[in-house]
Amino acid sequence: MPSSYPRPLRPNPVRRVVAALTAALLVAGVLAGCSGDDGPESTVDAFLAGWRGGDLQAVGLIDPTGSKLPSTEVSREIKELSGELAATPPTLTRRGAPKVKADIATTTVQVEWNLPGQTRWTYDREVRLAQGDDDQWQVIWEPKVVHEQLTKGDRLALRRDASARAGVLDAAGQPIVTPRPVVRVGVQPDGVTDLKKLVQDLDAAFRAIRPALVPAVDLTDLPERVAKAEPGAFVEVVSLREEAYRQIKPRIYDLPGTKFTSDKIDLAPTREFARALLGTVDAAQADDLAAHPDRYVVGDLVGHGGLQGRYDERLRGGPGLTVVVERPAEGGKLEPTGAELFRREPQPGQALKTTLDVAVQNAADGALRAEPRRSALVALRISDAAVLAAANGPGPAGENLAFTAQVPPGSTFKMISTLGLLDRGAVTLDGPVACPKTFTVDGRSFKNSDNFELGSVPFRTDFAKSCNTAFASLAPKLGGDGLAAAGRSLGLEGQWDLGTDAFTGKVSTGGSLAEQAAASFGQGTTLVSPLALAGATAAVARGAFIQPKLLVDPAPAKPAVTDGPLKPQSIEALRAMMREVVTTGTGSALKDVPGEVYGKTGTAEYDDNPAHTHAWFVGWRGDVAFAVFVEKGGASTASAVPIAERFLRALPTT
Repeated sequence: MPSSYPRPLRPNPVRRVVAALTAALLVAGVLAGCSGDDGPESTVDAFLAGWRGGDLQAVGLIDPTGSKLPSTEVSREIKELSGELAATPPTLTRRGAPKVKADIATTTVQVEWNLPGQTRWTYDREVRLAQGDDDQWQVIWEPKVVHEQLTKGDRLALRRDASARAGVLDAAGQPIVTPRPVVRVGVQPDGVTDLKKLVQDLDAAFRAIRPALVPAVDLTDLPERVAKAEPGAFVEVVSLREEAYRQIKPRIYDLPGTKFTSDKIDLAPTREFARALLGTVDAAQADDLAAHPDRYVVGDLVGHGGLQGRYDERLRGGPGLTVVVERPAEGGKLEPTGAELFRREPQPGQALKTTLDVAVQNAADGALRAEPRRSALVALRISDAAVLAAANGPGPAGENLAFTAQVPPGSTFKMISTLGLLDRGAVTLDGPVACPKTFTVDGRSFKNSDNFELGSVPFRTDFAKSCNTAFASLAPKLGGDGLAAAGRSLGLEGQWDLGTDAFTGKVSTGGSLAEQAAASFGQGTTLVSPLALAGATAAVARGAFIQPKLLVDPAPAKPAVTDGPLKPQSIEALRAMMREVVTTGTGSALKDVPGEVYGKTGTAEYDDNPAHTHAWFVGWRGDVAFAVFVEKGGASTASAVPIAERFLRALPTT
């Protein structure tokens, strides 16, 4: 026993004789601890269990001078020494049998703390025991049993250093979110002359910003915050992008009490830039802290929704953790001693590289900007199926209608029906197919938009003019599964590994003759998303289906397998008809758009009222295929087609 520790118990003559006999039998003079209930092993194990469980009543405890210690006092001291780590006691493991010399036993214990972020702090400590006159082993307690650098009154404390959050990158490898100029709008209490009127004027100005702020600026608590603030304080109301601030500057700059400061914060290129797809990064909310107390603390930045939410762990990296020692100073306040017991450096997040093209995304967002209804636009590069843009119009924050909508496709699905008919040799470009005003199947009457009729015309005309009755009459030629088979050849209903949620469609199959007739022009039970239709359109333009891809790094593990090229003769005929939709058919509003545009319009009934319809347009120009959807948009020529035109005119024609 080291000289710095007084012998805890008085000598025992009998034990001295036993020790002499034992020494005569042992070469090294050291005996490995005895096994069994009376040896030091059981006492060590009981101590470790009591340390972790907070109850040491089953263990005898003494201090280094040999004085007995109450178990409650030692339990309390262990908890106090553990400090900020007390809520998660360490895992304690005895390493081998204790070594006994005379009436002192020594054993090594592994101490393993589980720190936040699945971090483990492991070290070994020495636990010593003394055997009393009653032959019972007692633990010699001192603070350094917990850690060698601890003394009485010390506390373990945890310091956390945030890691650098990685960015979501565009197709060029550049961060989509970068520092951009903003104006912080605030109120200085001693400059306000009429608080009620100021709140009304600010609210009216914020509501006038276009595109509308989502969510709207909530000024409900502004009067209370102003009342509680110091007279010269800056009470922040909202941070606005410079372009939004400029819209309303004339309305708010001279309002009594308003103050403004310029700053830069991390933002996407525009407020609406792929916002539902990307998600947001915000301060940790109450539900984040409750769901993951070991992961987040107040003030952490957390991804919510979209890619930021799905890949939050990758993007945020791991915080740095440092275990330090604190000690009460004058007045009882804990202050660091400077001792650092453990450190894990912050682990920077890993970037997420996407296929998004800034110019195409801006064009898509701009095309939807004037549309007041829920809407979406998806654009793909035909050559490799890369997602270039995913835009969403007004709607609930975070709702990615572009990828997850499940809505009827209407007449855009004539593209799929036509492919199925061409593959089966059921139609030709110039073969006559009648287009009557109405067509009845099993007692159900089908009609055309505005009740038009064309008579007997070449099938290409039926397609260009979007004749429902012609397709209803051709439905039997597809058979019960022909439409679904054609859809699957264009990727619909596929198992896509896109790296985010996406609906790939559900095509009507079988059913009554009336259901098959309705399905032939995109009604009935068929459902799609804008992404699914954009993927199908790109497949027609390309001549083969390739699963759309959004993420480059990390690349999806299991992209959908392609079935090989589509029938060239069918595809060539279908492309010709989709070009005629623009030159002479329902999409003729696009015929003066630069470049060669192909497309198909669609109006889709979504309930039992024929007047209630969604609007669609799908098409391509050059190497960009796209789908436009407007919920309750009415006639596609009045809503979806103008959006397509704005999109195409904003894109370069190369």
